[in-house]
Amino acid sequence: MPAHQIDKSLWGGEKVFDALLAEVRERRDEFEKQKHISQDIIESFKEIGVYRSMVPKTLGGDERSPKEFLQMVEAISAADGSAGWIASFGMNPAYLASLPPQTIDKVWAQGPNVVFAAGIFPIQPAKRVEGGYILNGRWRFSSGCMGADLLAVGIQPDGGEQKLPLLAVMPAKQVKIEPNWDVIGMVGTGSHDLVVEDVFVPDEWTFVRGSAPNMDAPFFRYPSLSFASQVLSVTTAGLAREALDVIQGMAAGRKSVTGAPNLGEREYVQIEVGKAEARYRSARAFFYDATDEAWNAVLAGGEPSREQTNLLRLSTSHLTHECAAVVRTAYELAGMTSAYTDHPLCRVARDAMLATQHAFMGAITFKNAGAMFFGHDPLPGYL
Repeated sequence: MPAHQIDKSLWGGEKVFDALLAEVRERRDEFEKQKHISQDIIESFKEIGVYRSMVPKTLGGDERSPKEFLQMVEAISAADGSAGWIASFGMNPAYLASLPPQTIDKVWAQGPNVVFAAGIFPIQPAKRVEGGYILNGRWRFSSGCMGADLLAVGIQPDGGEQKLPLLAVMPAKQVKIEPNWDVIGMVGTGSHDLVVEDVFVPDEWTFVRGSAPNMDAPFFRYPSLSFASQVLSVTTAGLAREALDVIQGMAAGRKSVTGAPNLGEREYVQIEVGKAEARYRSARAFFYDATDEAWNAVLAGGEPSREQTNLLRLSTSHLTHECAAVVRTAYELAGMTSAYTDHPLCRVARDAMLATQHAFMGAITFKNAGAMFFGHDPLPGYL
């Protein structure tokens, strides 16, 4: 019972998009074994428009809406969570738009399909010199760094006291990637450490994450930090849909080795799957309703209100945790079969577990949402 609807004509057409999803699904063991998405898949993402999705048309981009982009990431995530996570970084103009105008022109001077990744934390001190900064340090969790053209790291200039990270952007060739992403799920994201040694980054290649954009298009009035959270959260919607579809497919299989009826004939499975389907669809509806409401405010010529932005963040965290619970239900219902590492539910469960650990969707976001409902300000970096 697929819930996600996507206009495949926006992504190379139905034949091309479906073929890409089939290839991603077929090669997900490869991605996990090597701990990154293969470069030819990154090139395929470029071809269908993943990395130019949110780039303004004036720079050769496609200017997709947030919902169109999110639905694309969701569909890829159903085929493989790691691939969906990496595709999500096609949202990079939401960050890079805060660079100075003259630098923005340089970023997309060679075309709109620029692949960007960042390792923002832990924030490292940077030595202030004439015209920029000298960087040294190690940064963690740089998802997609293996296929990136540009990389960014989070810095704290000498004597600086900004509440949000200052990001320093540089060509990927200036950064050493330490392949140490040894985790339970989303293994194919290749979220390795970045190591920088005595690299000079000019002022014009730095920006504060979440600061005002220097690009003029409707998308840049949509809350950037909310969108950065949404693109990661929506991977769990794809994972939940995949888990439910796998359970449905298993119902046509043989009876249990113990002689019990097959899954689809067991009343307790029917009850739990019914609840899980409702849980998934409800969370997904809240998520996309909040997206539509915020985007309609943008299309009307304004910006989303604080309340609308709060609902973006709340629905994002809610989606992640509800979909992870749906995946867990499917995993448990499948019994010992799903415990084998080559079973799709094993991978989906591990990927969903990892997604819930991301700071964007952590418990603190529910605290911030609740605080705003009572008229209090959230912590920095929430809105």
